[in-house]
Amino acid sequence: QVQLTESGGGLVQAGGSLRLSCAASGRTFSNCRAGWFRQAPGKERELVAGTDWSGRITTYADSVKGRFTISTHNAQTTVYLQMNSLKPEDTAVYYCAVDSPPYGSKWDIGYDYWGQGTQVTVSS
Repeated sequence: QVQLTESGGGLVQAGGSLRLSCAASGRTFSNCRAGWFRQAPGKERELVAGTDWSGRITTYADSVKGRFTISTHNAQTTVYLQMNSLKPEDTAVYYCAVDSPPYGSKWDIGYDYWGQGTQVTVSS
């Protein structure tokens, strides 16, 4: 049974940094891709960043480019989201997701497994 467990959320002032972690277990992930999504109150869930498990292919939402970095650690089967220069509009529940093959060309749909979410709150 696949499990994804996020950690690292919290309260931070604008301009600060947080690193989210997603511990994955229950299958082989080397052929999967991973994504970090977020959902703010009253808004739709959106893809923040995605990566293949090797880390060679990544994608980012325009709103976080240059500030957030997604990465994976194969040996530990962990996906990270380093968030720098945080803004109040980054406040949301952040979810880790994994998409197993075959997967399509779009990065924001089709994920098979989801974590429970971790709250990130950025104060102004």
